[in-house]
Amino acid sequence: MRTSVSSLIAGAALLLGAHAAFADNTLRPEVGEPLQKATTLLKAKQYKQAMDQVDAASRVGGLSSYESSVIAQMRAAIAASSGDTSALIQNYESRLPSLSGAEKTKAYGELVSLSYRGKNYVKAADYLDKYRAAGGSDPQVLGLGAQIKYEAGDLAGLNAQIAQIEKGGQRPSENQLLMVQALANKKNDTTTYVNTLEKLVTYYPKDNYWKDLLSRAANKPGFSDRLALDVYRLKKLTGTMDKTADYMEATQLALQAGVPGEAEQYIKQGYDKKLLGQGSDAPRHQRLKELVDKKVAEAKASMAADDKAAAGEASGDALVSAGLTHVGFGEYDAGIALIQQGIRKDALKKPDDAKLHLGYAQLLAGKKDAAAATLKSVQGKDGTADLARLYQLVNRR
Repeated sequence: MRTSVSSLIAGAALLLGAHAAFADNTLRPEVGEPLQKATTLLKAKQYKQAMDQVDAASRVGGLSSYESSVIAQMRAAIAASSGDTSALIQNYESRLPSLSGAEKTKAYGELVSLSYRGKNYVKAADYLDKYRAAGGSDPQVLGLGAQIKYEAGDLAGLNAQIAQIEKGGQRPSENQLLMVQALANKKNDTTTYVNTLEKLVTYYPKDNYWKDLLSRAANKPGFSDRLALDVYRLKKLTGTMDKTADYMEATQLALQAGVPGEAEQYIKQGYDKKLLGQGSDAPRHQRLKELVDKKVAEAKASMAADDKAAAGEASGDALVSAGLTHVGFGEYDAGIALIQQGIRKDALKKPDDAKLHLGYAQLLAGKKDAAAATLKSVQGKDGTADLARLYQLVNRR
């Protein structure tokens, strides 16, 4: 919101001529003449000379309330036109005690805008609170709220504003979230930064937000290397695999995990995107593809026997692995059933891994409610809970 210079000048001119129509609204010549000169000088952009004339008028003794009002209006017009924000703020503040109702609310709104433009963010925040409390509703004034809190370094206030928006069933603007993120980064508040990234991928799921979020999860202290394949699974689900190295490493990790069907998906997508099979490394890519083809054939030939053998083991780990093999081939229902069998044995080396992968399989199968319940139950401190939360974000899309 910007104070209208033309409206202030017009208002001052109107007041200067008002005595012609209203007997009670009169200016004595010793007040009116310097103010008329000030008006002429203001239009000529001779601001100092104009203010000198206003000062001359103000020094006349025994000013009436009307004369004081015209003088104040002229000061405001000159301050606004000359860009003297401090003087304009002082002018509005001096008039506040005499205002009430809608006029006072409007003055608060002007002071919000002026304080913001003058980079007095603490004062801007104070007047914004008063504007809201007085029932102010101008979206241009209210829209300055997030920027004011950002400039004032009020991270808690910004977060509270976001929470209020979400509580009202609306989504915060991307710019509001970016301000929270930038301020959190400036204050080294990693928790708030990541929480805000999660909101960004929820409301504005752009590749760069997902990449940042996944990178932070994978590089978080205590994150287990054994979960690297899950990071690539999330990259694939969010469409953020865009490097040759991504496809090569994901394929190799899938083979090491005993899920050749999943490895085959990475190889195929890498070739489809022309990130594999190109350039001087094309022969290396081809060798990896041939190895995947071989492992796929072997897995398909032995799956039934492997499933049976897994069911006979005391531990449920083999059943979970067998289930993931089926999931890699797109056989979601069969894979989910085997993983659930393995979990029910209640003899797992890594129970949270099993629940994480069950939730992943349910997500792929489109079983959103079941996936949400399963992923919510993952509590591991080694990265499994973090990954479960990221799978949840994908699941909610």
